[in-house]
Amino acid sequence: MRIGILTSGGDCPGINATIRGVCKTAMNYYGMEVVGIHSGFQGLLTNDVEFFTEKTISGLLNQGGTILGTSREKPFKKKGVPPGVNKPAIMEENIHKLGLDCVVCIGGNGTQKTALKMAAMGLNVVSVPKTIDNDIWGTDFSFGFDTAVSIATDAIDRLHSTASSHKRVMVIEVMGHKAGWIALYSGMAGGGDVILIPEIKYDIRNVGETIMTRLKKGKPYSIVVVAEGIETDGNKRAAEYIAHEIERETGIESRQTVLGYIQRGGSPTPFDRNLSTRMGGHATELIANGQFGRMITLQGNEISSLPLSEVAGKLKMVTEDHDLVVQGRHMGVCFG
Repeated sequence: MRIGILTSGGDCPGINATIRGVCKTAMNYYGMEVVGIHSGFQGLLTNDVEFFTEKTISGLLNQGGTILGTSREKPFKKKGVPPGVNKPAIMEENIHKLGLDCVVCIGGNGTQKTALKMAAMGLNVVSVPKTIDNDIWGTDFSFGFDTAVSIATDAIDRLHSTASSHKRVMVIEVMGHKAGWIALYSGMAGGGDVILIPEIKYDIRNVGETIMTRLKKGKPYSIVVVAEGIETDGNKRAAEYIAHEIERETGIESRQTVLGYIQRGGSPTPFDRNLSTRMGGHATELIANGQFGRMITLQGNEISSLPLSEVAGKLKMVTEDHDLVVQGRHMGVCFG
């Protein structure tokens, strides 16, 4: 068999480890050929590919980013496409020209939707969930999340000493447009006093009261962790807005830190390396068994898969009854 592999959407720690997991399993165990497709789905439109060898995938396990490059090309999107240009048909023709028996699509929610549309065309696809936001439905964790949480937690740890020294409120903004998983996990791991996420409505007065209550108890500083997607005035970033509002509510000097793309860069954690390796290997196993149109999942401790039709287009959100939210509230953490 000959399989193709591409990475689409934002970069993420663990992509290269996944590529390695797919390729080494395909080459060494199943005797497959692997074609690397550059720049996501764009590479399938322009035939920008390379044939992988053992040398190609050497040293990938701890390497950040993606050796294949990535793009946000959406081949089924019709807006802005010149008349007469049929991107899905071009993509299908190139897949057949390359002799690919299956395409492994590594990506986030948008990639899962594109993979489902490819499957509906009769193309053989297997997808692997990739996002630091951890918001892909059907899998307990996606690779990249643990690394992002580790980076954010380290940043929160470092802010404690500055906040304590200056008796300030430190507001740190982490990634998460729609889902607050990074803010929740890093906020709890880093000892955040206030954690604000898109899924739970907040009242700035409650936040102010929490900070003032801490002050009365002899705790002159507070750490506030916010997801970038929380509600603001629409003019300021989340951290800037919350810092300004806290200062207005309490009169306590407040400072903001935006972690940004640092969360997405660098070497993956051991957990993400192992998760990527397992998911990549299982993707190849599905292909060898002729099980297409599926996304790899982690459910409990088991690597499995679900039909793309069950996962594409759905978001996994934090709920009020999540055990970390419940435990945080029991311990006095304010969620707004």
